[in-house]
Amino acid sequence: MKRDLKIAFFGSSIVSAYWNGAATYYRGIVKALHKMGHEVTFYEPDIYERQKHRDIEDPDWCKVVVYPEDKVSLQALLREASEADVIIKASGVGAFDDFLEEAVVQLKKDDNLIIFWDVDAPATLDRIESNPSDPFNALVPEYDFVLTYGGGQPVIDAYERNGAKRCIPIYNALDTDTHFPVEPQKEFHGTLAFLGNRLPDREKRVEEFFIKPAQNLPDEKFLLGGSGWGDKSMPKNIQYLGHVYTKDHNAFNCTPKAVLNISRDSMAKYGFSPATRVFEAAGAGACLITDSWKGIETFFEPGKEILVANSGEEVEMILAGLTSEKARKIGDAAYKKVLSAHTYEHRAELLESVISEKLKTEAKPVE
Repeated sequence: MKRDLKIAFFGSSIVSAYWNGAATYYRGIVKALHKMGHEVTFYEPDIYERQKHRDIEDPDWCKVVVYPEDKVSLQALLREASEADVIIKASGVGAFDDFLEEAVVQLKKDDNLIIFWDVDAPATLDRIESNPSDPFNALVPEYDFVLTYGGGQPVIDAYERNGAKRCIPIYNALDTDTHFPVEPQKEFHGTLAFLGNRLPDREKRVEEFFIKPAQNLPDEKFLLGGSGWGDKSMPKNIQYLGHVYTKDHNAFNCTPKAVLNISRDSMAKYGFSPATRVFEAAGAGACLITDSWKGIETFFEPGKEILVANSGEEVEMILAGLTSEKARKIGDAAYKKVLSAHTYEHRAELLESVISEKLKTEAKPVE
């Protein structure tokens, strides 16, 4: 018989996507776990004005605890979380991460699981491998699992090389409740749209795959959404939209002829790390163009379900030959694939099986 679990989850934010790309990932996973009968409490710090930029109110599919940025409050919540069957510390909480990583390890009991969930495994691995004295190196072997937002076999090998008992990628996916095809909206009309915050390890790739093609195709309209680009020098045919709230993602994905995915440097280096927005765009039936990265074919068939560019010049070539009919055909194929294999229900089923098997094993009496 399936066991319903109490899960305590320390993460950046589940109610706000403001400077927090992991929000939709957390929502999809947690909502799917709730549908399976599990009870999740999500603990998030009140930082970066995220509570002022909420995308959602407190949901009915998990309990949300927003705590002030102080250790006294956090210690009280850790005592509360210690009663859970599964205690998860995500990377990049944004406040007292080092403290939380060690504190969660201290909550390990014979009948619970402690998990480190890395939503930026390439950055974490680069950090600990370049600095052997990083305190997290000693903590990695203490967690029952390391789960990762992506990375495939290269990340699994790297984490296990660094002492992880077991590393399992739980890839991004589509939340069918929030991302789906809608009618186009006038403000998002254009040839190519890109949505992503301005980050140091992605900016050069944005210049190559998005800004340069816009410069070379002055008669085409390009759309840029995301935080931090306001003072960036750009050609006049790029319309900067600022932060695009999740309620507008579907129209943003459905309206332009094509949507662009640009990986961060670290994600491209390890491969097998599709951004959440890849699945969201596919779930809206968008024609998706992506920069090239290892493992794309694991998720979508290049040329049929997704278009792949190795350079800005190739983005220009793709756009030159992309008719509206061809774009619709590719978007339809991506939509069918994502529904059949890449929803958060698929991911949560994997997570549930991994956790249940481990708890079952730990519950067996030692002979």
